[in-house]
Amino acid sequence: QVQLVESGGGLVQAGGSLRLSCAASGRTFRTYTLGWFRQAPGKEREIVARIAWSGGTTYYGDSVRGRFTISRSNAKNTVYLQMASLKPEDTAVYYCAADTRSSPPFDWDYWGQGTQVTVSS
Repeated sequence: QVQLVESGGGLVQAGGSLRLSCAASGRTFRTYTLGWFRQAPGKEREIVARIAWSGGTTYYGDSVRGRFTISRSNAKNTVYLQMASLKPEDTAVYYCAADTRSSPPFDWDYWGQGTQVTVSS
């Protein structure tokens, strides 16, 4: 069983930066694929970024590629999302998720409770 707890959300002006963190419990964390998702009001949840267990392979959604960076520290059982050049359309609840699989398709077995990110114009 894995528990995920996000932190780092808040209110930021357009063009600013934020770093989200997701701390995980569980001894097998380092073998999991980790991802960040977001959901804005009235919209479907979308994947923001994904990182392989080794940290060597990453994937980004089209809307954030070049602005966001996902990373992980297996020693700290934590995954990060560094967000830069934030836009009002980045406003959403951000969730981290973990999957026991190392390659697609992913089912995302575990989810955090989410953290709100609000970008003002």
